[in-house]
Amino acid sequence: MPQRLSPRGRLSGGAILGVLLCVLGAAVATGLGRVVPLIGAPVVGLVLGVLLALTVRPARRLSPGISFCSHQVLQVAVAGLGLQLTLGQAVAAGSQSLPVLLGTLAICLVAAGLIGRFLAVRSNLRTLVGVGTAICGASAIAAVTPIIDAAAVDVTYALSTVFVFNAVAVVLFPLLGHALGMSQQAFGLFAGTAINDTSSVVAAGSVFGAEAGQHAVVVKLTRTLVIIPICIGLAVWRGRRRDGKRVRMPGVTRLIPWFLVAFVALSALVSVVPPSAGLRNAFGAVAIFLITVALTAIGLSTDLRGVRTTGPRPLLLGALLWVVVSVSSLLLAAATGIR
Repeated sequence: MPQRLSPRGRLSGGAILGVLLCVLGAAVATGLGRVVPLIGAPVVGLVLGVLLALTVRPARRLSPGISFCSHQVLQVAVAGLGLQLTLGQAVAAGSQSLPVLLGTLAICLVAAGLIGRFLAVRSNLRTLVGVGTAICGASAIAAVTPIIDAAAVDVTYALSTVFVFNAVAVVLFPLLGHALGMSQQAFGLFAGTAINDTSSVVAAGSVFGAEAGQHAVVVKLTRTLVIIPICIGLAVWRGRRRDGKRVRMPGVTRLIPWFLVAFVALSALVSVVPPSAGLRNAFGAVAIFLITVALTAIGLSTDLRGVRTTGPRPLLLGALLWVVVSVSSLLLAAATGIR
């Protein structure tokens, strides 16, 4: 933790203030979330962070602490959610989601190729937007980037485009789920397959309900594992060598997020030693607060100028893929009898 907050391995004053700012914002969001429970604390934290970023841009020296909250704190929170789910429940939820998960993945990747070509979006950019939308947002984009040797500008465009629709999904999907009368399991499946970034999946699922949040995390983490075959497939498709240079493949251990391993380990722990209902609720409350801290940090990191530079065509591609994945997720879930 100290090494991530300061290059010299010490906790800098600015980093600590950045963490405290995120925690304070999360505390305010938690209070407001109780007033408006349909929206929930994580969404309020995201909105508060964006508003602060637009009105009072945080000082640069706070950035290490804010970055720490938006990445490491989020991962710890997701891993901690494993304390609320036994391995039996996780395996059942993951297996039930596979038809919808694989179906939406295939539909999104095909649509990215077809629509991207129609919109004349360059190859690497449509690949990044496609895998980011189909799999898991920033993690998938980061994993694929060295495989296709994507330019920095394409990575920036893809991340900005995917972020826009993550933010929209966090606010819109819980309202849509209530309007459609979806069950906790059905909404967890919907959020886990139709929203690509982990933070947004967790936020939307948690806002809809505790059970939906747990199920969404399992579906999302199952979906994250698809990064591995996608990267291998892209490497084979692009060729092991290009322009006389060997394409570097990330190791499997780097493609599997550590928090996925931690989530499974903690699920195994509660499977063997089940906690009391009160303790499980306490674990859940802490995890949701940490998620709110992370969402507040993500809001504080927002730079709308970066979103504007994406241009209309990549943004339109992201919007169309987002609609395609959302609609296909709902239709496939209905076809498999999950409502």
